[in-house]
Amino acid sequence: MHHPDAQLVLIDTPGLHKPRTLLGQRLNDLVRDTWAEVDVIGLCLPADEPIGQGDRFIARELVKLKTPVVGIVTKTDLVAPVVVAERLAAAAQLLDFADLVPVSAVADFQVRTLAEVLVGMLPEGPAYYPDGELTDEPEETLVAELIREAALEGVREELPHSLAVTIEEMKPREGRDDLLDIHANVYVERSSQKAIVLGARGARMKEVGTAARQQIESLLGTHVYLDLHVRVAKDWQRDPRQLRKLGF
Repeated sequence: MHHPDAQLVLIDTPGLHKPRTLLGQRLNDLVRDTWAEVDVIGLCLPADEPIGQGDRFIARELVKLKTPVVGIVTKTDLVAPVVVAERLAAAAQLLDFADLVPVSAVADFQVRTLAEVLVGMLPEGPAYYPDGELTDEPEETLVAELIREAALEGVREELPHSLAVTIEEMKPREGRDDLLDIHANVYVERSSQKAIVLGARGARMKEVGTAARQQIESLLGTHVYLDLHVRVAKDWQRDPRQLRKLGF
């Protein structure tokens, strides 16, 4: 986020959790590595859910750090003001936050206020990125994430971490400057999961391809031909070699 007198570099980490696989351990390591490098931590607590054991687990980890933590009560548009007040009171008991801010991204409620709170906690220093630059993630990484999000839509509870995406090829079609060919693999751990992702006669995968292609075209500003294949990589979350291949 670029401001006249400041620049916010936002890092969205995986959720901290009790790991059951090697992938889970690596995701937790990524979270803790990120905590060690940032100036401020924002802990998001959705207003439409009571504070639970997972939130308390994260709070116990955060209290060990010297980094200031801002409590962010999100999705305030989904509940009545009295519920927001209850969530803020409960959050205040969870951790000694440097600040506590209720927000709604959908309703654009206090998003700017949150940015100002975070900017106020940053040390002085040079800008890390040029004006107008919004991310340092490679386009292939963003495309893979859009495909993964589309594939998880509707089956997130069944396959939360069992689905990975790799981009095998991404290049302009020969003789066409306005068309990008993207070939990607969607990996699951078991044949039964493959059937879930494909749907009856591949109908669900067609929906995934359409949704992902529209998102990718919006991101890249060009027409896209998206070729998706679902493959089984048995127990990839527990296999170091396969984790490396899939980018973890």
